[in-house]
Formats: sequence, structure tokens, C-alpha cells
Amino acid sequence: QVQLVDSGGGLVQAGGSLRLSCAASGRTVSRYTMGWFRQAPGKEREFVAAITWSGAFTYYADSVKGRFTISRDNAKNTLYLQMNSLKPEDTAVYYCAADQSCSGRGCYHPASYDYWGQGTQVTVSS
Repeated sequence: QVQLVDSGGGLVQAGGSLRLSCAASGRTVSRYTMGWFRQAPGKEREFVAAITWSGAFTYYADSVKGRFTISRDNAKNTLYLQMNSLKPEDTAVYYCAADQSCSGRGCYHPASYDYWGQGTQVTVSS
């Protein structure tokens, strides 16, 4: 069993930056693909970014490409999301997720993931 704890959200002005973290416990996630999703009020949960277990491959939603960077530290069992040039439309609850077997575009779908964090609120003011 894997437990994920998201942190790092907050209130920031448009153009600002935040760094989200996701700490894993219970089992090492060093061989898991990990991802970030977000959900705004009244909207479905949407893919933000994913990274393979080695970090060799990363995937991004078009809406965040060039502004967000996903990374991981397997020694610390921790996933990160560096968010720069934030926009009001980035406002959402952000969730980290882990999965043992997704690859490529399969990692874009929430249903592919077995484990989820509790979410951390990101609010971007205009």
C-alpha cells in the first residue's frame, strides 16, 4: 500500500510561482510512474504532468507546457511540481498520483492511477 501526501499549495498572484511536493510512504514508489492532476470547482479532474520511474520521460498538458516542471527524487520518495508564470486559470486543487504500469498517453487518464494524495489548494489571483 502507498500513502501520498500533497503539500505546497497556497495563494499567489498571477505571474508568481509555487512548488508542490508529494511525499510517499508505506512502500517505495521508485518504480512507479507518478503524476499531477488538478480539479477546479465544477470541472472534471484533469491531467497536468507525469514522470516515469527513472525520470527519463515526462509528459505535460498543453496548458502548462513551458511553465510547469515535474521532477522526482527517488531517494526521498518525493515528487515535485514547479509551477511558474501562474495564471488565474491554474486555480484548482492539485493531486499527486502513483501507478505501477501506465506508460505514454495512458498516463494522462486519472483511471490509470492506483494511489492518490489528498490534494492541495492552489489559488492564483489576478
